[in-house]
Amino acid sequence: QVQLVESGGGLVQAGGSLRLSCAASERTFSSTSMGWFRQAPGKEREFVATISWSGGATIYAASVKGRFTISKDNAKNTVYLQMNSLSPEDTAVYYCAAGTLSNYETEYDYWGQGTQVTVSS
Repeated sequence: QVQLVESGGGLVQAGGSLRLSCAASERTFSSTSMGWFRQAPGKEREFVATISWSGGATIYAASVKGRFTISKDNAKNTVYLQMNSLSPEDTAVYYCAAGTLSNYETEYDYWGQGTQVTVSS
């Protein structure tokens, strides 16, 4: 059972930056693709970004491409989401997940508890 723990959320002004972290409990992390999803109030959970087990491949949602960067440190069993140029539309609970390189939730087997990101205007 892989356990994922997100951190780094908080309140930031529009135009600011945050870096989310997601620490995994298993050494198998190095052979697992990782993704970030988010859910805004009253909306469905949506894909944000994903990274392959090696870190060599990434996929981003169109809404965050060019502003967010996903990265992975296999030595630390941690995946990061660097978020720049944040806007109020980025306000959501952000979840990390472990599974297959995909933008579909169903391809991920393990999920963290989520971390709140609030962007004020």
